[in-house]
Amino acid sequence: MELKGKVHEIGALQQVSETFKKRDLIIEYAENPTYPEYIRFEALQDKTALFDSLKVGDNVEVAFNLRGRPWTDKTGKVSYFNSLVVWRINALNNAAAATPEYAPPVDLNSAPGEEDDLPF
Repeated sequence: MELKGKVHEIGALQQVSETFKKRDLIIEYAENPTYPEYIRFEALQDKTALFDSLKVGDNVEVAFNLRGRPWTDKTGKVSYFNSLVVWRINALNNAAAATPEYAPPVDLNSAPGEEDDLPF
């Protein structure tokens, strides 16, 4: 699965045990810009390094797996948990956003440095 959005928060590396580490990433997903969603992804083990080059505000495309699992508490009640586990992340080109929306017209009939003496 893939999702495009903007980096909202980058979590610190969490060393859960000697052999297991993870890191969270929050993406602002604005399918409806009036009501953006904040989606939590996680990277596990060596994939935690995928977040090293990111910064808040970057536009990215996240490729992830959806995982779900049950958990039974001491009373026998079963709860279900979902995880969005990142396996690839691509920074999107922000060049279009940096381009001005308005560029003044260029007069193709005059030579460079030539003055136009028309009063209008």
